[in-house]
Amino acid sequence: MDKQSQLDDLKLTIENSGITPELKAGATQLVFGAGNPDADIVFIGEAPGKNEDLKGEPFVGAAGKFLNEMLAAADLKREDVYITNIVKYRPPNNRDPLPEEKRAFWPYLMQQLETIAPKVVITLGRHSGECFIPDIHISQDHGHARRVKYHDYEFLVIPLYHPAAALYNGGMRQTLIDDFIAAAAVARKNLSS
Repeated sequence: MDKQSQLDDLKLTIENSGITPELKAGATQLVFGAGNPDADIVFIGEAPGKNEDLKGEPFVGAAGKFLNEMLAAADLKREDVYITNIVKYRPPNNRDPLPEEKRAFWPYLMQQLETIAPKVVITLGRHSGECFIPDIHISQDHGHARRVKYHDYEFLVIPLYHPAAALYNGGMRQTLIDDFIAAAAVARKNLSS
């Protein structure tokens, strides 16, 4: 079975699992992920927002437009990478995902990653970063790569600020772009070694 078929099966498993029933009840649909199932780089956000919930695809709202800008600045294309979130149903009023919601989705996220088998995971925001690096302080650790091992699967994690940070604080915009370009360079170096 090819990777896309495995991912499609995993999506169905989540939809049928009864996971986070209150989130599911308030969401339009599951937002599983999008992009290249053979990607070497996977971006992981926190949870879908309103636009993502309506379209069924991660990062399609204002933060997604800025993510596209950053991808272009780093000479990457959406179709070359894979983009997902930890929590795959929209939390009410776009609130932060709760620890128990992140825990509930964690095994599915890891199954998603093991299927895609990226060499580099770039986390977008504190919530996704702390799932991989529990002691993270995003203001200090953004852009600093760390090796992470899950079972027999080892990969590089690069925590970055969430693209929405630049929407709320224009002064963050250049920091995010610079971090993104540097993270892409680290990712490429890791892919070629």
